[in-house]
Amino acid sequence: MTTSKTSRAAMALFAAAALALAAPAMASGGADLRMERAPASRLDDASLQRGARTFVNYCLNCHSAKYMRYNRLTDLGLTEDQIRDNLILGDAKIGDVMTVAMRPADAKAWFGVQPPDLTVISRVRGADWLYSYFLGFYRDEGAPTGWNNLVFPNVGMPHVLWAYSGQNKLVTTEFENHEKAVGAAIATKALALVEPAPGGKYLLRTLAVDQPGSMAPVQYRAMVADLVNYLEYMGEPSRNKRITLGIAVLMFLGVLFFFAYWLKREYWKDVH
Repeated sequence: MTTSKTSRAAMALFAAAALALAAPAMASGGADLRMERAPASRLDDASLQRGARTFVNYCLNCHSAKYMRYNRLTDLGLTEDQIRDNLILGDAKIGDVMTVAMRPADAKAWFGVQPPDLTVISRVRGADWLYSYFLGFYRDEGAPTGWNNLVFPNVGMPHVLWAYSGQNKLVTTEFENHEKAVGAAIATKALALVEPAPGGKYLLRTLAVDQPGSMAPVQYRAMVADLVNYLEYMGEPSRNKRITLGIAVLMFLGVLFFFAYWLKREYWKDVH
């Protein structure tokens, strides 16, 4: 009786382990997106200021940030006069939240859906996803806006930064199996999507420059990094102060440890 129970328990454990090992294998047979890491630094005030400028000029026309107030930007080293003169484009007050004048009904009619609020978008999507998203636009004449996105297929948002980035085209390469496609995606060291195709084959989708923009690719990536940096900051503004305070506390504890260790040696020198 005991042996039978032990045998059944062992079989159940083996089956659970087999399912756990099989799950990643089954997942690897689907679409795989290789995103690029966002080179963002939350403590870089100059980057955050540039990101705030890009956000106000190109994102705040359609997207709101209704949980973020303009005067909170003083935490980035900006004065209230600088915020009024450079970042408040309408008749909003310094203490107002970042809203848009576009009506929800108009937004739905133009884009098919109301653009989401971006205050906490970084906490939902993550910095790497946002960075890759801004790099993932390409020309698609079949799309309503003329643009598509490798990270967000069939996205309703047009590429508002295309004048700086230029126009990318979609490049599709077919591979015999998933491993070869993923290996090629990793070798590109850039944004890439691997998707299954009929006949057990896999497609690697990447982007290539079709028409250069006013910025070099390195400059555009720096611009996007600043924007993503600001979006991440906006999702949790107080985090910067916590990081700065944490660094100061660790430095204080390091100095305190030195004196505590020195005091310990003085107390115990006669014992040792």
